[in-house]
Amino acid sequence: MSALSVPAPDGPIDAVLETPGDATPPPWPGVVVVHDALGVGRDIRDITSRVAAHGYLTLTPDLYSRGGRARCVVRVFRELFARQGRAVDDLLAARDLLAARPDCTGRVGVIGFCMGGGFALVLAPKDFAASAPFYGQLPRSIDDALRGACPVVGSYGRRDPMLWNAGPRLDAALTRLDVEHDVVTYPGVGHSFANRIAVGKGNTLLRIAGMGYDQEKSEDAWRRVFAFFDAHLSSGSE
Repeated sequence: MSALSVPAPDGPIDAVLETPGDATPPPWPGVVVVHDALGVGRDIRDITSRVAAHGYLTLTPDLYSRGGRARCVVRVFRELFARQGRAVDDLLAARDLLAARPDCTGRVGVIGFCMGGGFALVLAPKDFAASAPFYGQLPRSIDDALRGACPVVGSYGRRDPMLWNAGPRLDAALTRLDVEHDVVTYPGVGHSFANRIAVGKGNTLLRIAGMGYDQEKSEDAWRRVFAFFDAHLSSGSE
């Protein structure tokens, strides 16, 4: 995994890049991974490596580059809800950087988690080839926000108190809009079921929010995401 700088309209931001390695020769399809509210920590780096190992040129930009999480998190969430602003511009710049690289096919997908899952939905109509929101916040005026979206593969937990009924609502909206999609709401799990976030005895807030990793549901979600992305990010896809 290598560190690099992404040139964005408001100045460069930090990012990490992972290549698929020698098993698959380039060019590769690209994937932008959008981190959760915790930032680019070990879990997101492990996810970046996992996506690359499946055969994708994977770029994870740090949306907190301009001041750190404490200073940036409120602004980034505000821009998520507004569906515009520096964070959106930064992610589009990350997509453009990947697409322009000679070792990329030019087709780029986006995968996001929690806050990043919300961005994955916001970005779905913005020239990505496929979008994979993991328990992403649904945009306001959902039909208008997702009109013209790329294919979407979404994964939600039924026991997620922060996103109650979000999966079925997203599925219904994408059906109305005639957007190809695969949205599953997994029973028995809550928020962040695909993130390895330490939820200790003292971390009461995370436990109340229903956060917790679930290997079985996580592996099934990744199986679906990779099958969906393989179908939509191959060089022959239209």
